[in-house]
Amino acid sequence: MTDQAATGRVAQLTDIWKSYGAVPVLKGVSLALQAGEVHALLGGNGAGKSSLMKIMSGVIAANSGAIEINGRPLTQASPAHAQELGLYLVPQEAHILPNQSVLENICLGLSASPRALRPRVAQLVVELAVSLDLDAQAAALEIAERQIVEILRGLVRDARVLILDEPTSALTPFETNALFQRVRKLQAQGVGIFFISHKLREIREICRTISVLRDGVIVLSGPLDSYSDAEIIDAMSRVQITEASGKDRTGRKVSQIGQPRLSVRGLSGEGFRNISLDVRAGEILGLAGVVGAGRTEFAETLFGLRPQTAGSVVFDGAELKKRSPRLCIDRGLVYLPEDRQQHGLFLEAPLFWNVSSYLVHRLPFFLRPGAERKVFETFRSSMGIKCTGPGQEARGLSGGNQQKVLLAKCLSARPKVLILDEPTRGVDVAARNDIYDLIRKLAAEGVAIILISSDFDEIEQLADRVEVMAFGQSGGALTDNISVDAIARLAFGASEARHA
Repeated sequence: MTDQAATGRVAQLTDIWKSYGAVPVLKGVSLALQAGEVHALLGGNGAGKSSLMKIMSGVIAANSGAIEINGRPLTQASPAHAQELGLYLVPQEAHILPNQSVLENICLGLSASPRALRPRVAQLVVELAVSLDLDAQAAALEIAERQIVEILRGLVRDARVLILDEPTSALTPFETNALFQRVRKLQAQGVGIFFISHKLREIREICRTISVLRDGVIVLSGPLDSYSDAEIIDAMSRVQITEASGKDRTGRKVSQIGQPRLSVRGLSGEGFRNISLDVRAGEILGLAGVVGAGRTEFAETLFGLRPQTAGSVVFDGAELKKRSPRLCIDRGLVYLPEDRQQHGLFLEAPLFWNVSSYLVHRLPFFLRPGAERKVFETFRSSMGIKCTGPGQEARGLSGGNQQKVLLAKCLSARPKVLILDEPTRGVDVAARNDIYDLIRKLAAEGVAIILISSDFDEIEQLADRVEVMAFGQSGGALTDNISVDAIARLAFGASEARHA
């Protein structure tokens, strides 16, 4: 890759149509991408984004239309053919072989050996200014590092077109800023990038042009500066959706917050130590921090997935010793994991089974099938889960609807304390607002909520109080004047102090 940016068009989609049976999902979509351009692509669940990107990357075939990559036609529905032409899709969920080295993962599928490609990969690592041990086992990689591995997979294949699918969904603001610095380096080298995201603030920071899909049609396209946030959000939905701002409690008052449901004192475990906090009935406690701060390890220890080494956990006045997930669920302490596909859902299983999986031991065996379907239909209606029916596999749903199914699974256990680890990761604006409304509604009904999020805006909008973790320790707390800046100062200030 040279430092001299290329010019001209690197990708062109013309009149793309795609139907599944009698249902059209793309209706004559045309898009262009210039060298060195970062082009935002937005759309709600079912808008057609995933189908369009799969067609462009050769995963599925269009019914009609034409695609050119670097001036050459994509004539086969084959990812290998798309990569040969210079296009690589960086998926939202990185595909990593945990028992292989980082270098072996980057070179996966190439004819040349990892050893032969090592100088090339090492040069790319330098150009992107990333810190990556090529000989380390990939299982040890953080989520942000796994994403870099995916980007390097594209670059080692000489990709001039990258598709970044929700690249910041699991990143902290610090990691997002680092990613954007690397994206700008790629821009300067002439790489064109389709940037799929639902975070308008980030889109405005990194993108120059925007296209919005709705119902399989481009309904807005042009220079990003030409459109306000309200116009972009309105274009995404037939119904006006507004991104929450400020402390909209939908009528909830501080006086509605009750007594402590969960009290943690001096809890220590793998990746964290000496954490103390309380969360009360009807309260949303934000748990903030950068990736690696120990938040997920803390949550998994509370839920009995990891052993504690010190401290105590008191739930409704009684200490919970020798915790297991089943014991916690039966008591009313429920956990929604960060990674819905790896740890939250059974992707090959039907939706009704997924929703009931936290309470299957409570259902009589001979009544189980009908009861599970009844439970699912209740949540399908109340949460607006879009699916073909209770027997559909979870894999077939959009990210937003998968997350709603995972939430329904947690709610089916009737939690008193609900730990939400990145509850809106990788969902669109509409689904995110639905989830925000649900979180507020649960708190108003007396559920105590621990909200773990790398999105400090999300913490600001929802949390009544904030606890910050840094390097596995307490980094401070906020009870008043909760803001993104205040959270960031504690999160990053604690990190900087640790390094000082």
